[in-house]
Amino acid sequence: MAQQSPELRALRRGLLRRRQAVPVAGRRAAERSIARRLHRLRVFQPGARVGIYMAMRGEVDLARAIAAAFRVGARLFSPRITSRRRRVMIFVPMQPRMRMIRNAFGIAEPASRSGCRPAPTMLDTVIVPLVGFDRRGNRLGMGLGYYDRALRRRRERARRWRRPRLIGVAFACQEVNAIEAADWDVPLDFVVTEREIVRCRPEPRPPPASTT
Repeated sequence: MAQQSPELRALRRGLLRRRQAVPVAGRRAAERSIARRLHRLRVFQPGARVGIYMAMRGEVDLARAIAAAFRVGARLFSPRITSRRRRVMIFVPMQPRMRMIRNAFGIAEPASRSGCRPAPTMLDTVIVPLVGFDRRGNRLGMGLGYYDRALRRRRERARRWRRPRLIGVAFACQEVNAIEAADWDVPLDFVVTEREIVRCRPEPRPPPASTT
């Protein structure tokens, strides 16, 4: 991926501070509201294959939504980094109360290496963490590109399907007017905050540059 501009790095730093500054009581109330809105979007249905994430560094904690998902019989898959050098991430199955380990970034991952590992296009929905977002579905992440690489087939114009549905979750304070998208960025379909469900309207963009 290309070197990011100083302006983009500064925006990320400011948004990280803004996200981290959400007070504990407000954070917990916001996470309850976000879980309810994910339910309204019918993300967690019996048998649905859903990619989730394990929160770190002030991200919206999905613990409440994950517990509800297991209760209704949804099938959950968590990211696991398999190559830091090539920035490769796969989705592996989760079970209630399974043992987790920390990866090189301090993010929890399932310890078990057994079970199916579906391609992202076999998932119904992927819930994506973010640092910032705009209403066109542009997402600012940590800048490493793991999600954009894992989900890049969503950008292939020759394919008629649009799986998986991509839902970003964030606190409302993480919204910005506009994020300049790179050609490899994969836009979101929705963003869920404690205040609303944003149905994104991505602008047409050219096919992404090769990441190989």
